Amino acid sequence: MSLVRAVTLSAALLAAAQAAVAQGQPTKFTIKVENISRGEVLRLSNGKSAPFVSAPVLWTVHGGSTNPLFVGGQPDAGKGLETLAETGNPGPLLRSVSGGKNIASAGADDLPVGATAHGPLTPGQGYQFEISAQPGQSLSVAWMFGQSNDLFYANDRPIALFDAAGKPVQGDMTPQLSLWDAGTEVNEEPGLGPNQGPRQATPDAGVTEHNAVAHVRDRYTYPRTADVLRISIAPAGEAMSSK
Repeated sequence: MSLVRAVTLSAALLAAAQAAVAQGQPTKFTIKVENISRGEVLRLSNGKSAPFVSAPVLWTVHGGSTNPLFVGGQPDAGKGLETLAETGNPGPLLRSVSGGKNIASAGADDLPVGATAHGPLTPGQGYQFEISAQPGQSLSVAWMFGQSNDLFYANDRPIALFDAAGKPVQGDMTPQLSLWDAGTEVNEEPGLGPNQGPRQATPDAGVTEHNAVAHVRDRYTYPRTADVLRISIAPAGEAMSSK
């Protein structure tokens, strides 16, 4: 597709989304979550390396001014965040939030684009899904950092789907993501710990702890979020580059 045609298509789709808003209809958005890492980017203390792996994505469209999936600064509420952060399975947390206060819709995506098997995102893969929202509603997401004990990526504040004028947003929302620690299991070196997702003998393996959910702070080194992940939002149907 030529650049001129792509720009024209983008403008047409945005105009259509704005017209739908003006008529009081829900606006459809395409969300894409990509593992943009290449090769084995985790450098381990034993001299080896490991790939960055991103687990299935849990998403919610909601009202309100806070992320409905967890509360930073407080211990895990026992509604499924621990399972998501320790095993990558979003199911229990999805069931807990679905139908809750301010929740318009919720879901999870675990099928990489172009793949025939469900599973996590390895380097170069991405998830893509569609949501519907109205002005005043936002997006919140969460998914496990696969090479960890209980770390997960999530937005600090709800990701606005409309601007102050009520127009649909589009673009790269990665700067709104942070790496969080669920506080439910003692951290080990990312990519090497024996009780982390790819290597643990059982889902409950590891040393239990009871700390508050918080931005990860420990003695280990983690890749910069923008170097390994990208989350993009656009009016539904618009092509989003994976480069």
